Amino acid sequence: MVAFDLPVVSKEQKKLASNFRKFLLDDGFQMMQYSVYIRSCVSHARQETHVRRVRETIPPEGSVRILFITRAQWERSFVVNGKPAREMDPEDIPKQLLLW
Repeated sequence: MVAFDLPVVSKEQKKLASNFRKFLLDDGFQMMQYSVYIRSCVSHARQETHVRRVRETIPPEGSVRILFITRAQWERSFVVNGKPAREMDPEDIPKQLLLW
């Protein structure tokens, strides 16, 4: 999971933030919330590959956090929407495409 808070005051900052979001989508992440993207990785090596790619693409300003969540942790999470609050099931784990 990649969560970020990037400045979007200037035109250049908005462009950098937009390019970062586009990079995440192109790298196989899916948007969970506007500044939270998720991607399934089947191995530690795949995690390291995507961490490296994210680190190489982070804009010079702002804050980016990368979290690793197991399938069991994801399945135990819960989502509360609206008022009055309604609990919902978490999104499905992102699909992982493997090519051999």
